[in-house]
Amino acid sequence: MSGRKVCVVTGSRAEYGLLYWLMKEIQADPDLDLQLVATGMHLSPEFGLTYRVIEEDGFRIDQKVEMLLSSDTPVGVTKSMGLATIGFAEAFERLKPDILVLLGDRFEALAAAQAAMVARIPIAHLHGGETTEGVIDEAIRHAITKMAHFHFVAAEPYRRRVIQLGEQPERVLNVGAPGLDAINRTQLLTLSELEQALAFAAGNEFFLVTYHPTTLGPSPQEGLDSLLQALDAYPETKIILTKPNADPGNRGLISRLETYASQQPHRVYLSASLGQRLYLSAMAHASLVVGNSSSGLIEAPALRTASINIGSRQDGRLRASSVIDCEEACDAIVQAIAHGLSQPHQAACEAVVSPYGSGNTAKRIASFLSAANLDGVLRKKFHDWP
Repeated sequence: MSGRKVCVVTGSRAEYGLLYWLMKEIQADPDLDLQLVATGMHLSPEFGLTYRVIEEDGFRIDQKVEMLLSSDTPVGVTKSMGLATIGFAEAFERLKPDILVLLGDRFEALAAAQAAMVARIPIAHLHGGETTEGVIDEAIRHAITKMAHFHFVAAEPYRRRVIQLGEQPERVLNVGAPGLDAINRTQLLTLSELEQALAFAAGNEFFLVTYHPTTLGPSPQEGLDSLLQALDAYPETKIILTKPNADPGNRGLISRLETYASQQPHRVYLSASLGQRLYLSAMAHASLVVGNSSSGLIEAPALRTASINIGSRQDGRLRASSVIDCEEACDAIVQAIAHGLSQPHQAACEAVVSPYGSGNTAKRIASFLSAANLDGVLRKKFHDWP
């Protein structure tokens, strides 16, 4: 290894899917050496031990940072962040990366950013400048922006917001959403191949559903109950469910989902982690994407799939016309689903334009990381608006 060492941190199935093609581009660049740190949900049996998927995809994991305590309370998550900070400090001391790549707004990314900042490692941050007013991720995302030195944002309004936060304009690049690379570069499964892979007869009409805790909103359990009641208003429609992430309150949701799926095994398929190819394939064939995941706003429109965005978790994010927003109430969700399934809305989705670019994001980021001048980059001057 003789190139610039670029260390990528991944802590969840969703984030790994977004980073996959960037990691491939770094691997392929003769001037870059990929270092990979797996942490968080990847190392948890509860969330499917998805580090194995990373290895099966041909990546070498250079360091595993164990951090998740067996608790989803605010105290447990805060302690997990403390363990993560210690683990990242040790990992970075051993790996000595030239640049650290972080995506998004999860608490393990904040811990990695803190450790890198103290270790004086330049940080490249993806998906900054966005707003998600219903979750603590909002504050985490902006905090990482202030600790980062290079910024790869997904849309022009986000570029302006990062500059508004005081970052130098020449270090803020609008490259689009990396999730669209996966859509452009992944050979998706046909419906029959998807059904065979899942051993589940989804049929021609099914919903792809993901519901995460809304950490600054009302009880996530109440929100999930409203969603499940709404889904039962469509008893003939099959459902592919993915479990929530490791945010506070996830355990009650997982237990409720497991009960719901076990009561209707021929109608409901529940997965801890589908993986990128299966998830995008399911999204491409679904009649609707339902829940509060960012994928309903970013990837679903690019696949021309209608999506129902429930509650406040994604408040503030750009959305295409294919996205239908509704409150976390059963009647509101039922009405939104009916609207989403209507022929006019389904037809309109075929011509929807994504606000997140058109792909080729990974190649642009890797090229920048290869050529970026790191001399003096740690000294950040606050950029004031004129």
